[in-house]
Amino acid sequence: MSQPPEDPASHSTGPSDRQTLRLLERNLSSDSLVTETAFDPDSYEPRLLRGRLDAGRYPDRVTAARLDIRWFTTGDFSVHYVEEHEDGERWECRWDRHPNTHNTRLHFHKPPTATEICDLELPSLHPLEVYSTVLTATEQRIEALWP
Repeated sequence: MSQPPEDPASHSTGPSDRQTLRLLERNLSSDSLVTETAFDPDSYEPRLLRGRLDAGRYPDRVTAARLDIRWFTTGDFSVHYVEEHEDGERWECRWDRHPNTHNTRLHFHKPPTATEICDLELPSLHPLEVYSTVLTATEQRIEALWP
């Protein structure tokens, strides 16, 4: 007996969750680590929230750092941390929750290239709890960069 065709919607993250992106933007904009926030393509129909981080908190070899956040009405998300270095290299990692074939729905793309992936456990999937986890990891990364 053949399997029924797979429902393509089961692999969808769904539409962007504008309300959650706006909640996260309010939190980012009040954090001393964040110098600027922006929605892409705009604040009316945001698909991406970008938070530029204060380069003054990093050693000189890090020329820029940012968080790129996507959040969906299904509760799926992607929070991508990226550092740009003066030698042209990038250091990055990503917290993800989405349907995929490589790991569990909730997983982490490890630094420095975000290509190695492992399963992830978080105490809560509430957007502010995920935000707190990411900001704590970001602060720990900044501390580790200093000799």
